Amino acid sequence: MSSVTGRTPVYVVDHRDLQFSQRGGPPGNAGIVRALPDQISPNLGVGFGKWEGAEVSWTVLYDEVIFVFEGLLKLKANGECYEVGPGQMLWIPEATVLEYSGHATFGYVVYPGDWKKRLPVF
Repeated sequence: MSSVTGRTPVYVVDHRDLQFSQRGGPPGNAGIVRALPDQISPNLGVGFGKWEGAEVSWTVLYDEVIFVFEGLLKLKANGECYEVGPGQMLWIPEATVLEYSGHATFGYVVYPGDWKKRLPVF
């Protein structure tokens, strides 16, 4: 659904309508999906994640915000363990070495959204 009132349409995106890509597991499963393409939002990377018991290690190459809808997302970083449930969010600064785990459905926003284009590694 969209409505043009500004420079681009307003979009409603439902995570249940999107195709998730596997990012972890087995054991368990972890998937993410980008909800808005670069053509819509080149500055912010916006999407959804589903964690079902998988543990995924990563170093974030951007600033990230995660907001949990269902379940409990666990994050290990800097010698600390964070548990985030429905109605809570995490802010994770660029260059944080971490491990995601737990059982949760969540949304995320990364900045810059086009981080892959900006880094020579990708």
